Parts: sequence; C-alpha cells; structure tokens
Amino acid sequence: MSNQRVSRRQFLNYTLTGVGGFMAAGMLMPMVRFAIDPVLTAEAGGDFVSTGTTLEELSDVPTRIDFSYEQKDAWYTSEVTQTAWVYLDEQQNVVALNPTCKHLGCTVNWEGTESEPNRFFCPCHNGLYEKSGKNVPGTPPTAPLDMLEARVGDDGILQLGQTVPNTIA
Repeated sequence: MSNQRVSRRQFLNYTLTGVGGFMAAGMLMPMVRFAIDPVLTAEAGGDFVSTGTTLEELSDVPTRIDFSYEQKDAWYTSEVTQTAWVYLDEQQNVVALNPTCKHLGCTVNWEGTESEPNRFFCPCHNGLYEKSGKNVPGTPPTAPLDMLEARVGDDGILQLGQTVPNTIA
C-alpha cells in the first residue's frame, strides 16, 4: 500500500468517474446489443421450405402447391401459408411461379378461362400470363410473374425458397 493519502477532491473525482462510467455502460449496452444481435442470431431453418410434394408428383402441367412455414417477428411466431404454381419444363427442371399478379396483386389461376385454356388468368382485370409467367401484351399486367427458388432435397421432397425475378419469361 502507498503511504500517500488520497485527498477529498481526488476521492470525489475517482468516485464520480466510476459512477459515470457505470451509468454510461448501462445506457450503451442495450444499444450495442440491439446493433449486433441480428448478426449473432443463428438461423435454424435456412432459406428453403419443404412443400411435402415429391418430384414424381409434378408434370408439365402447372400444379398449385400450398406450403406453410413458421415466421418469427420479434417475440411473435405465426404460421404463414403461401402458394406456388409448380411444373417441370422441357429439360425436367422444376419451375415455381409466384401466383401474385403484377397488376393489382390478385392471385392468378391456371386455365382460368375457356377461351384461354393454357394460360394463367387473373380475375381482377382479365390479366393473362403465359405458362412461363410472361405477361401477355395488351392485358393489364406489365411485368412477368415472379419465380420462387426451387430445389429437390435429399429425401426427394420439393423445397421452395425466396421470390426472385422471372428468368425464363
């Protein structure tokens, strides 16, 4: 121990500096945690969701597939159901189209009218899309249907991922 005595002024300086440091740390820690927490959170499921449909169930005719997954928003977890129109192209590659019309956001249907049997039809304003998702000129939609990333898992089950711009239209 030192033989130097601490003056009253030094004691107050040390004490106020320590208390101020603890207070600053108490205010900064939540902000730092908020900033770096998303980086440190591990995602368990990945970007692809299993649909429960096997590759053998698909054909060259678009099939409506409904799939669900669990979505977590902060502390609230909910079950989300989405739809995709899925078919096999000429090279037997899986094509998955998002059924949301680019005009007003209505849901398109395959073979929606008798006069246009092999096209997607939007009932809101009679919008039409080709099988590839390309919008038919002269109808309300101004852009092709979006696609969903698709892959077949090791178990042979179709998995769908994020929505991406249409690359085949």
